[in-house]
Amino acid sequence: MADSPVPDVSVVVPVHNEAGAAGPLAREIAQAFAGRSYEMIFVNDASRDTTLAELQALKTELPALRVLSHGANAGQSRAVRTGVLAARAPIVVTLDGDGQNPPADAPRLVDLLAASPESVALVGGVRAKRQDSEAKRWASRWANRIRKRLLGDDADDTGCGLKAFRREVFLRLPYFDHIHRYLPALMIREGYENRYLDVDHRHRETGQSKYTNWGRLMASVSDLMGVMWLKSRSRRPGVVSEV
Repeated sequence: MADSPVPDVSVVVPVHNEAGAAGPLAREIAQAFAGRSYEMIFVNDASRDTTLAELQALKTELPALRVLSHGANAGQSRAVRTGVLAARAPIVVTLDGDGQNPPADAPRLVDLLAASPESVALVGGVRAKRQDSEAKRWASRWANRIRKRLLGDDADDTGCGLKAFRREVFLRLPYFDHIHRYLPALMIREGYENRYLDVDHRHRETGQSKYTNWGRLMASVSDLMGVMWLKSRSRRPGVVSEV
């Protein structure tokens, strides 16, 4: 791997107990990026089912596939960070491991980011026709409104797992659990811009959601306060020049 050419894109997918979904998703990613210079990194977050074994069995079939595995469950944000740290490409794409984000949309986000000026650090997906329960959609709508009001970010759907961003900018951000839901606000805090594209969304075919509305609400309250504090303590240096 170290001697192979550096890819243009690294696709990072966090997975936890996604047996039956992870393998088909990997094949879809390979199809979506066929003919492009890419790698895909699945990060197994200490799954207790056959997720890891299913991914390992695909490595011969899918040469671009890399599989990393946590020794202990650390959550989606840590799995994303593990994948980004291991990524070799300057542009990273993330997708949720449940297969609800169609990989076919990912190259469009990559192309928009690659064609954008360096001031644009992230292109986020917006689930145009979200295939979740009404209760989950209602909770997300209110959460997005409150977050936008308090943080002043520009994201209508920060919970969409399909995002493309510049790796080196992501690694400058302060890490905390659930950071993946606050990337647009944190990119703006660092002085960068975001762009957005409508993407498709599918029903979950296997497994079950790792979150409940109540659990997400409890985490969101403390996360919002933390990001508000980070934003209040930010000071930008303007143009940096070597003299």
